[in-house]
Amino acid sequence: MPDPSTAPLDDVDRRIIAELTRDGRMSVTAVADNVHISRAHAYSRISRLTDTGVLTKFTALVDPIKAGLRSSAYVTLKVRQHSWRELKEKLRAIEEIHHIALVGGDFDVILLVRAVDNVDLRRVIFDQLQSMPGVLDTQTFLIFEDVDTR
Repeated sequence: MPDPSTAPLDDVDRRIIAELTRDGRMSVTAVADNVHISRAHAYSRISRLTDTGVLTKFTALVDPIKAGLRSSAYVTLKVRQHSWRELKEKLRAIEEIHHIALVGGDFDVILLVRAVDNVDLRRVIFDQLQSMPGVLDTQTFLIFEDVDTR
C-alpha cells in the first residue's frame, strides 16, 4: 500500500495550492468555489495537504520597504565543514535573516538579509556573520528591487 504522505498531487490539489498561495487567508468556501468542488471536499483536501506536510504553514507576506527594511541582500557563506548544525541555530537567531538555504556549489549557505539601511546591513555582515566561528568567507549581493512572481 503506498504511503499517503508521498501520494502524488492531482490537478485539484494543485489548484487548491495555487489558490492558497495567492491568498492564504482565503476561506474554505472560497477555495471550493474557485476550484469548483464542494466545501466538504475542499476541507478534506486542505486537511490532507496539511496533515501530509504539503502545506506547512499559512503566513503573511510583508513588503520590506513599507515595514522599514530598506536594504536587502543575498549573502553567501563558505563554512568550515561539519559546522553547519551549530551555525544554523546561530543564524536562525539573527532577526535580520529572513531565509537560510544550505546549497551546493562555490559556497555553502545563502541568506536573505533585510535591514533598516546599509549601515545596519553592514553591521549584520561584519559584526555578526563574519565573526561567527565556522564562517570562512562571505559575499554580498545587494538587492535593488524585489519582483513578485505570484
